[in-house]
Parts: sequence; structure tokens; C-alpha cells
Amino acid sequence: MVGAMLMLLLVVAAYVAFRSAVRESPPSPVHAVRYSAEASYARSQARFRVLAPPSLPSGWRATTVSFERGPREHWHLGLLTDKDRYVGLEQAELPAAAMAHTYVDKQARKGAPVTVAGATWDTWTDGSGDVALVRSSGTATTLVVGHDVPRAEVEAFTASLR
Repeated sequence: MVGAMLMLLLVVAAYVAFRSAVRESPPSPVHAVRYSAEASYARSQARFRVLAPPSLPSGWRATTVSFERGPREHWHLGLLTDKDRYVGLEQAELPAAAMAHTYVDKQARKGAPVTVAGATWDTWTDGSGDVALVRSSGTATTLVVGHDVPRAEVEAFTASLR
């Protein structure tokens, strides 16, 4: 009886190993969205200069896009990198610190400024590997945040904004 039980366990283990070897990964539940029409609309309506990339790096996809009109206008573009890491672009008529504490972390710390595409951006980080570049211009603040994304990729994406 013990021998039969061991044989049965071996057959089940072999079946499980075989299924895991030939199974394809499930498709991502995240769907890509087109953002260019929403960016054009936001540019025609916003009181500030709306930024968006003319194209995305290879393997990146936009997953969320929105523009809210009103007393506190807000432009949002959410993306996933080729490694499925989140990068967010936020623009609003809010102070830089408020944006950093909302989109990076309540305990975000301001770091040394960096120059990206000829413009000075403040850096904000948290303890879990998130990094943001933040810049105020006129009444609006632009924030580009990468969650577990190398700072060089965040800077390259920021440099692409038009």
C-alpha cells in the first residue's frame, strides 16, 4: 500500500511539473490606452502647458490617462515600463511638496536638483526606491514618478516630454 501511495505521488508530481513547464503566462490584466487624443484635448483646455511624450520607449505602454477641469486642473498619464514598473506623469496647480507627498510618499524627502533637457528639476525620494522629478512653472507643477524604476529611466522619460 505504501508503494502504491508513493507511485501515485510520483505521478501527481510529474503531472504538476509538466503542466508548469508547458503553461503560458496568463495575459496581463492591464490594457494599454491611447493618450494622444486626451493630451490634445487637455492642451486645448488647460490653463497650463500640458506635457506628454510624443512616443513611448520600446516596450512601454500607457495604462491610464485623464484630464480634470475645474479650479484645480489635473493632467495624469500612467505608464508601465518594459519591465512592468510604474511611471506616472502628474500636472496640477498644486505646490511641489504637496505633489511629492501625494504621488511619491507622505514621508518623501527632497534631494539635490538635477538638470534634464536644460531644465532644473527637484528630486524627491522615499525609502522604498521611488524617485520623482518635480518642477514648477507658472501656476502648475509637473511631477514624474517612477516606482522601482532607475532614476536614469525617469530622467530619460522626463527629457522626452513635449
